[in-house]
Amino acid sequence: MTVQPKELEAQLEAIRLEAQQALAATEALEQLEQLRIKYLGKKGPIPQVLGSMGKLDAADRPRIGSLANDVKEAIQSDLEQRRVALQAAQLQAQLDAETLDVTMPGTYWPQGRTHPLNAMSDRVIDIFVGMGYTVAEGPEMETDYYNFEALNFLPDHPARDMQDTLYLPDGNIMRTHTSSVQIRYMEANEPPIRIVMPGRCYRRDTVDATHTAVFNQIEFLAIDEGLTFTDLKGTLRMFLEQLFGEVPIRMRPSFFPFTEPSAEVDLQWKGRWLEIMGCGMVDPNVLKSVGYDPEVYTGFAGGLGVERLAAVLHQIDDIRRLYTSDLRFLQQF
Repeated sequence: MTVQPKELEAQLEAIRLEAQQALAATEALEQLEQLRIKYLGKKGPIPQVLGSMGKLDAADRPRIGSLANDVKEAIQSDLEQRRVALQAAQLQAQLDAETLDVTMPGTYWPQGRTHPLNAMSDRVIDIFVGMGYTVAEGPEMETDYYNFEALNFLPDHPARDMQDTLYLPDGNIMRTHTSSVQIRYMEANEPPIRIVMPGRCYRRDTVDATHTAVFNQIEFLAIDEGLTFTDLKGTLRMFLEQLFGEVPIRMRPSFFPFTEPSAEVDLQWKGRWLEIMGCGMVDPNVLKSVGYDPEVYTGFAGGLGVERLAAVLHQIDDIRRLYTSDLRFLQQF
């Protein structure tokens, strides 16, 4: 059974028109790929038409074959044009979506503030760093040796009692002061030493307006040949003047196991004397515990509570306010 050339021509023209309309209606690149497979794939309508050419007269085959190639090339051309158009539209849509209008007002986000305790710690540390000190830190969970024994606390010292110290089931303790950092640092470093030690401390204390069971402390330590109590006093005066300005300062005799002699430091603030910190010359027994020769080296140390210092400078009546996270209070700083 022979096939009429006009019949194949009509089929090819119908395929061409159908593909043209389908490509024009396509809105997505994924659909475009499906149409390519449909019209130009091995199982598409054009190969089916070409499969019928064997039933044509030999004289008609070249003309029908040429027409089929023209239809195929026309579909490929329409396909490529539509692909370019869709890609351009996709890019333009992306550019429109990502366009930044610099004239639009920005969204307001309230600026965060440094917590007054952090701000006070940073201020104290900056002063000591400016005097040549290095920041040193240590673990909050300590052994009895670093927290007490190496700091010249006698075995029956009241500070070792469970009423004052938080003991853990494994025999370790939560450090009661940052003085333990002094021992750890001196064990690992040779003099001269100038360090400032900030950190959180723990004691079994009744919480009230002036006391907390968890508090922040900053201590400083200097070890070198020939350091005297005069050097300590000069360091304290320079430090306190940076914080409070030129105010009267006095030092009262006191006692700490790890310093000898020891002193409490007061300053005149708002018309009255305020105890601000403790200090003293490093006890020779402490120097011996870390392997320093007390006949060659001397040193001084001191420490203060960050909460108390913040309360004095900012005139806070109750240090518990520092832990409430009350925005009405914190926004004042």
